[in-house]
Amino acid sequence: MNSTRISRHKFRNFMQTVLLLGGMSLLLALCVELLFGQALWFWVFISTAVIIFSLPDMSPRWLLHLYQARPISPDQAPQLWMIIEELSRRAKLKTIPALYWIPSKTTNAFSVGRTNDSAIALTDGLLELLSMRELTAVLAHETAHLANNDIRLMSIADLISRLTHLMSSLGVILLLITFPLMFLGYTPFSPWGILLLIVSPSLSALMQLGLSRIREFDADLLAAELTGDPAGLAHALNKIAYPHGRFWQKLLFPGYRRPEPSLLRTHPKTGERIERLLEFGDRSDAHGSPMKDWPNQPINLPTTYTTRLSPGHRTIFRIWR
Repeated sequence: MNSTRISRHKFRNFMQTVLLLGGMSLLLALCVELLFGQALWFWVFISTAVIIFSLPDMSPRWLLHLYQARPISPDQAPQLWMIIEELSRRAKLKTIPALYWIPSKTTNAFSVGRTNDSAIALTDGLLELLSMRELTAVLAHETAHLANNDIRLMSIADLISRLTHLMSSLGVILLLITFPLMFLGYTPFSPWGILLLIVSPSLSALMQLGLSRIREFDADLLAAELTGDPAGLAHALNKIAYPHGRFWQKLLFPGYRRPEPSLLRTHPKTGERIERLLEFGDRSDAHGSPMKDWPNQPINLPTTYTTRLSPGHRTIFRIWR
């Protein structure tokens, strides 16, 4: 693998992460200053930091319960467990993430928890679609999210975004209350301040989405390092890109499964991710020992592990199934 390209991508991802998170924080500080003056915004950040580091993390089992996930034991999938054990060792995780199966035909995977209490969930559709080499790459990607502590980082970004939205809403309410005073020239807000309060939630949300995409690139990069096989993840992403839909749907409604504009996607375009991965080279020039190829073996899940859920979206908890 090309170590020069990897170092360059690492530095760029780090700088973009710092700039986006810093931009979100600055936007929140400006909103607080407009509403309460210069003396309060510092205490808002102190309070936010205390909340972030003092509140306990949500148990990954609670979120997995929403998806009706069931554990995958080492007896049911010995190869997957050997792979995740090796990936955890390479990523220097404190504990090995537990593996879970989700009864859904969607092709997806996600990691929850922190490095000392974590889990990786794989859908039934993903297990059926991918080869063992590609599953190794996907597990490496989710392991990378845990090693990078991306869940905590995105939680911080989400909290900052919510506080910005709260400050904006409070500012709009105050504007409505003091609206009659605007005609008398007693309004405490400048036109630019009013505009900032109105657009700040959207700006913060866009920066949060940009941060999410950067963390995906960084997870791809670390996954390629963990496996020594960037092409394996590229193949998996290519398969996952558009797994559902009949031929006539793909012909008449291309992209109908992804109606949101690219600016509002939490993940980068698949083609861009694949292009970056292929830039890193292949196993022949890996600077670390590449993961070995595992032969495809069936995962012996119990007969009660049946898929009854078709791809869909649940509005209440904003989760897919």
